[in-house]
This record gives sequence, structure tokens and C-alpha cells, in this order.
Amino acid sequence: MKLKEIAELLKCEILIGEAYLEREVKFAFGSDLMSDVLAYTEEDTVLLTGLCNNQVIRTAEMLDLKSVVFVRGKKPSEDIIEMAKEDDMLLMCTDYSLYAASGILYSHGLEGTEI
Repeated sequence: MKLKEIAELLKCEILIGEAYLEREVKFAFGSDLMSDVLAYTEEDTVLLTGLCNNQVIRTAEMLDLKSVVFVRGKKPSEDIIEMAKEDDMLLMCTDYSLYAASGILYSHGLEGTEI
């Protein structure tokens, strides 16, 4: 699924990285625990989280994830947005809860990673 489709389905605000909306992802993973993200996430995954700190960006960097969707109306600070900009990431936010956002993506064919 293209990130552009995810942005439309979740009614996302694009925070940075609009040029990357044509990228494809195969999976989605939702968590506020970055240890779970490290343990269970694969490449080509969009991360959904309500956590808004630099650990989200650092974790995404380590896993080479190129897109993060912040849920529950959360928005990261400017310094976190700048960190993502340096790594060519797409950051988006949605008002949907983690549960609802995951369900929407799953119902449109985007699978979760294997646990």
C-alpha cells in the first residue's frame, strides 16, 4: 500500500516528508512500546504510535522504517520533526486511536507484521 493511501484512509496531516507519499509499505505495526517495535517489526513497515519522543525516530532509524503515523492527535515537537527530516522520513498524524487506525488499515488490506 502506498503511504499516500494510508494518509487518505487515516485523514492524516502531513508533518514532513510529503515527497515520500509514493513509497510502498507491506506492513503496519502499532505500539507505544519501542521495545516491541524493535522485536517485531520488519522492513517496509509503517509505524503507528502515540509516543512522541526522540526514541520513536531513533527506533525507526535502526529498523530503516521510513514512515511514522502519530495517533490520538499527537504531534511531535519541532526537534523530533527535524530528526526525521535528516533521515528522509515521512511523519503524519491522525486523530484516530491506535486501535481504530490499525483496523482501518487492516480492513483495506494492509497486513500486520508476524509476531
